[in-house]
Amino acid sequence: MKLITTSVVRGSHQGESHGGVYLVDLEQREIRQTIDWNTASIDWQARGWDRGLRGIEFDGDVVYVAASDELFAYTPDFRLIGSWRNTYLKHCHELALWERTLFLVSTGFDSILGFDLDRKEFSWALHVEPHQFRFRGTLYDPRKDDGPLQLNTLHLNNVYCDEGGMYLTGLKSGGMLIFNGREVRMAAELPPGTHNARPFRDGVLFNDTEADVLRYAGRGEGREDRAMPVPRYPQDQLLRVDMDQSRIARQGFARGLAVLSDCVVAGGSSPSTISIYDLEKNERVLSVNLTMDVRNAIHGLEVWPFG
Repeated sequence: MKLITTSVVRGSHQGESHGGVYLVDLEQREIRQTIDWNTASIDWQARGWDRGLRGIEFDGDVVYVAASDELFAYTPDFRLIGSWRNTYLKHCHELALWERTLFLVSTGFDSILGFDLDRKEFSWALHVEPHQFRFRGTLYDPRKDDGPLQLNTLHLNNVYCDEGGMYLTGLKSGGMLIFNGREVRMAAELPPGTHNARPFRDGVLFNDTEADVLRYAGRGEGREDRAMPVPRYPQDQLLRVDMDQSRIARQGFARGLAVLSDCVVAGGSSPSTISIYDLEKNERVLSVNLTMDVRNAIHGLEVWPFG
């Protein structure tokens, strides 16, 4: 089995690589970098900001990869075949595909943007904001200039879609929200700092980033709960620790999630490492390290569908 992952190099400088795309063969423990992201036309402030590449999705034989403010389309051999920008796409995080729409998390605008895969344009958007101790979702047209302000109130970082609705999570949302087409409400309360939350079996699967664990919280009979620590390395094995002027990059930062079966999942952490977790055994069974540069963090993570 192969996985595809993107990375963000937090605290990197102009002229340096600040992310990339990698194919990881779990059986052979082989890693191949397919894209090295080193564009200079980005915001170089602290944290990740515009650095690196983010969410990943597939539509037939097209690979979609998001940067902070641009959506890219590639062939399976990573030949660029298209790219699109939108005024309301800023600090993009994850992607989700539902029917013929690709949904992108626009963290900067507290929004989810819908990209029509047939017309190849941004044609739908949902803005989410706190409202009277609840949440309010407002639809708007991202092709017009009357959308929301760039406030980053909830720091939305994930979107997931299924028959039940659209699930949203942010660092400051208090949990996993659901948009059912009419309203936004709380679906499950989660710890602060959560990434990649999604419904799974009868509960929620997510990266509990502040606790440095991948967690599954069941809600059915027996209240199954799994918390599996991400890998940690001896301090003297870490690289580029002295180069992180932001003091934000750290090891153990859990982000990136892919479901391999109903009991096996993959998760990412920093320095860029992909781990396989067995929920039944409640343990990490395999880890593949891409780099020991502590600034280099996994972002997007998906099963590679092209063999």
